[in-house]
Amino acid sequence: MDAGTRLWHLRGDELQQRDLGAPPGSGAPRAVRLVDPDQLLVLTDAGAVHACDVGSGRWSPVLEDGRFRSYGLLEVARLPGRAALVAMGSLGGYVRVFPLEHVAGGAERQLFAGKVHSLSWASRPGSDPGTCALFASGPEGALFWLEACCGPGGQGLVLIPRGRYLLPLCRHRWHTSAAFLPQDGLWVCGDRRGSLLLFPCGPDPARGEGESEEPPACGNTPEPTGESPAQGPVSLLFGLHGKMGVTSVTCHEGLVYSTGRDGCFRQLRVRAGQLEELRRQRPGKGLEWVEELRFTPDGDLLVLGFHADSFVLWSTCAGAPLRCLPCGGGHRSWSYHRGTATDAFSWVQAGAVHVCCGQAGSSGLQVLREALHGRQVTSVRHVGAVLGPGRPPLHVLVTGSEDTTATVLALNTEDSTATPLTTLSDHISSIRALAIAAGSLSPPVPGELSALLVSAGGRAQLECYRLLLSAAPTAPAGIACLVLHVASHRLDERWDRMRNKHRMVKMDPETRYMRIAVVVGADATELPPPCVVLAAACSDGSVRLFVLQEAARCLQLVAESFHHQRCVLQVEAFVHRPAGGARKHFLCSAATDGNIAFWDITATVAQATAAPEPTDEETQPWDLGAPVLTVPAHSCGVNSLHVLEIPCGRFLVASGSDDGSIHVCVVAVGAATTPVLLQEQLQQPSAHAASVTGLRLLQPDLLASASVDQRLVLWHLGKAGLAFLGARFCPVADVAELDCWEATGPGEQPGYCCALAGQGLEVMWCQA
Repeated sequence: MDAGTRLWHLRGDELQQRDLGAPPGSGAPRAVRLVDPDQLLVLTDAGAVHACDVGSGRWSPVLEDGRFRSYGLLEVARLPGRAALVAMGSLGGYVRVFPLEHVAGGAERQLFAGKVHSLSWASRPGSDPGTCALFASGPEGALFWLEACCGPGGQGLVLIPRGRYLLPLCRHRWHTSAAFLPQDGLWVCGDRRGSLLLFPCGPDPARGEGESEEPPACGNTPEPTGESPAQGPVSLLFGLHGKMGVTSVTCHEGLVYSTGRDGCFRQLRVRAGQLEELRRQRPGKGLEWVEELRFTPDGDLLVLGFHADSFVLWSTCAGAPLRCLPCGGGHRSWSYHRGTATDAFSWVQAGAVHVCCGQAGSSGLQVLREALHGRQVTSVRHVGAVLGPGRPPLHVLVTGSEDTTATVLALNTEDSTATPLTTLSDHISSIRALAIAAGSLSPPVPGELSALLVSAGGRAQLECYRLLLSAAPTAPAGIACLVLHVASHRLDERWDRMRNKHRMVKMDPETRYMRIAVVVGADATELPPPCVVLAAACSDGSVRLFVLQEAARCLQLVAESFHHQRCVLQVEAFVHRPAGGARKHFLCSAATDGNIAFWDITATVAQATAAPEPTDEETQPWDLGAPVLTVPAHSCGVNSLHVLEIPCGRFLVASGSDDGSIHVCVVAVGAATTPVLLQEQLQQPSAHAASVTGLRLLQPDLLASASVDQRLVLWHLGKAGLAFLGARFCPVADVAELDCWEATGPGEQPGYCCALAGQGLEVMWCQA
């Protein structure tokens, strides 16, 4: 149950698979490339290139060159409205380029003394339609940029050297893909070692002998190496995709996207001439090899990859595969081409060429409503509202689920629609808790919403993101969402880096973060602006404090306490601001025994934020000590907890339990000897018929509670206790959490929006 609606057409997928065999009498096929869905090219181990008409299966020879015998590279690029350019690389360092419609009018160069390791085409924004960039890698990291220029029909082809570059020293020292940035005169490439590199386009190198715009009279001499010095990268992200290598690089809407055999694709940007990773995404379960990304005009993102021995075409909008074709795996030569009406996939297997063709939209799947989550929604948080010109505010929510993903949603209260903006998929286990921290490192931009998102869950994993949201009338949801991955933390990774660990007991690898709370946000005035302090309730019986330094992208564990000696379910933080005095930071935590513990963490927060710059060395966390006050609120586990400040330095603390009861107490901040004093408390024993899983203090005299009994109840809080005001039944089963925020209803009436998360998500408006 993912809350999505899909339309499936009850007909065949209309895929046609053909075995084209091998070209007649010219050796075994080594490389295959699709020119379009109706035509493909094959390079054989005899150095021959053959063309095949996919519809009829008829082969026709194109050329044969003995220099490409036994080893050869083949790449094809289609110029807009012009010829198809074919590039070949040989074992002897030769690069030959020719237009498919005019084979005799080709050009060639011997770029290297050794073999050509890789070839790739790239189109340069703003260039002439008759030009295309060709990148060639050779021995010892040498990388050449050539520009192929031709007229209509492929006439007058010339190869113009544009740059010579040098890849950093590593074991697999050749590039795999390249793309030009639309501005700044830069281009980016990925290499076989898994690194991303940024190079300047630079001025055209001085042309020497054989570098005129006319085709060279003889291509048997190596390219001179001493005339123009090789340029190195201006920015390097070493091993970003692991040792299996980068498979593709592309630019879209000012951002850089890279894919790799690590099963991920990454989103990056160029800032101040340096590559900066924004986030990492896994497109689908089990897609361990991601080969390429295709952005469609309708806003979908298609992911080309491999799962086991099958080629998979994955749609991120549909969250499902559009194609799944057994081909033997991605280590063989293959090619995919997608046109406006048809698509085709071709591969080489067992010495034969195979091709599978179909209609581009013939998967039989149409998404009427995008899915939310595949399993139960465990947490929901309201980020804020984005104001657009001439339209009502759009609210932004974040949901976490047992399917290990978090989804950012745009909620339009006018037409009651929720549109997913993006999905975060960095967790390896269930997400149990979310937290939002206001403030940012940079000054606020008018019309833009910036917030820090923290997600926590199974395997003791914490992930931190920076959300940048702004109004975008052209976007499907009216909001543009940019996500920057800030930092992550896992306790078992800390254990792996720890010294003398043979003297200590290893933490439980199944530890879960049950709840996360922001103790100090980035907008705190008395702390360094990059510092954010987080508190976590853990299933191993501990309460842990973390410090996030956003500028350094570092999240560190600084303090912990095992006072509860049982699973800690809830944690909340509150701040006392005395007139003319320093802030005091407090924490309250609740466990499965029904007790609520209050902690004075002022000194710990000051010590943690005053620590020196983070290092790679792990230090032993400090001890939080003992709580300053313990309140026996319930007879069993506390599933919900909320704190609200009221006048005179007092705080309302409300909690809900497994037995359906609600407990409310009033605490006050006292002197140094007794930091927290219990002043009042009251109990509502049968507030709900089942476990109370959501609780919010809306006002000092108004409380909202949600339960597994599928009721949202409003209570009046007075001296006599809780008085029932009203209830609404919700269709969401197994309610796990409740979040509320102020909003206007029909007729501009003041009230609250209440979001209930469980087996689905429901947002309802309640009048104050």
